[in-house]
Amino acid sequence: MSQHGVPDLPVLTRFEQVADGSLYARLPDDWQIGIADVVDSTGAIANGHYKSVNFAGAATISAVSNSSGGRLPLFAFGGDGAQFVVRPEQAQAASSALAQVSHWVKGQLELDLRVGMTSIAAIRAAGFDVRAAYWRASDHVQYSLFTGGGLEWAEKQLKGGHFAIRPTGDEGDPDLSGLSCQWGPVMSTRGKIISLIVKPASGSKPAAFEKATRKIIKALGKAKAVNPVPDAGPDVRWPGASIDLQSKTITGSGFDALKKAWTIVRTLFYWSLFKAAAPLRGLAPTRYRADISANSDFRKFNDGLMMTVDCSPGSIDGLKTILERAERDGVIRFGLHVQDEALITCVVPSVFERNHMHFIDGSGGGYASAAKQLRANGRS
Repeated sequence: MSQHGVPDLPVLTRFEQVADGSLYARLPDDWQIGIADVVDSTGAIANGHYKSVNFAGAATISAVSNSSGGRLPLFAFGGDGAQFVVRPEQAQAASSALAQVSHWVKGQLELDLRVGMTSIAAIRAAGFDVRAAYWRASDHVQYSLFTGGGLEWAEKQLKGGHFAIRPTGDEGDPDLSGLSCQWGPVMSTRGKIISLIVKPASGSKPAAFEKATRKIIKALGKAKAVNPVPDAGPDVRWPGASIDLQSKTITGSGFDALKKAWTIVRTLFYWSLFKAAAPLRGLAPTRYRADISANSDFRKFNDGLMMTVDCSPGSIDGLKTILERAERDGVIRFGLHVQDEALITCVVPSVFERNHMHFIDGSGGGYASAAKQLRANGRS
């Protein structure tokens, strides 16, 4: 076991390995899976609330992490929700945090966030599995990878009304320390931002799915599809559109106007530092911005391939050809959404450390719209 009570999991350093199930480690039966999912996220996105939808998913990770002493090693951000794994002794705190964040999302973001938990043993009893590994995104951050179909099954069960946690309103506020949305949208520099989800087709053999996934990743690499966040990091712009949303992370009693005023003062301080690229007590703004790019989760594997990348319109046509052929062969099911911008939602325990995490999604529908494609086409 590692220092945080997590089994010593494999760490992958070549992304084309992510579909190789033999590289993942089995998680214990008595560990708990937590799921959060925004109800009708595509409708909320269509009404212009795409940032709030992403914020709700990231808030789940922040709240559960803070309930576990500030560290949540095993989690996945899904755009309109999140999944995580905790040890048995963390389950009660995680369950309370889920109830708190669901109530907060309803009151502050005016969205419905369904949440629930179940055991890995229950998932295995249903014929699925939960195995995990890490993807080393940078020297400072690694993200969880999951395979076995268990998390996807658990999310479907939650949507069907099973093992839901329903907040009563008496849970108190979640601890959202470190949750941030103060970087603006990132425009495509190559043409378009695509959000892609690729899952195994029913009955697909693991070796065939792994081969197809490698081919997709290789094709995107040849097309020079890249992280939407430039190597130097996002542009430094005044995040006026995010001030109100950011102020909502200040929980507890107090006037909303005071919370917003404090958010403006704090934002102005850091915006000035980054605009001037002025180092302060170990905070190097230029290095921090570069770390945003390096630490981002623009590619991951959560019971299937998930990528949000910047690519040329021509390469999208070639990618669709590969995806549609693999689908016709009964190997994969997929959803693909195209947009002009990407969003960054962040969990930053400390601006003075380099392990800050940045969740990437498309701003025009992103993963939620790609997942809707899976359902609409009978692929899910």
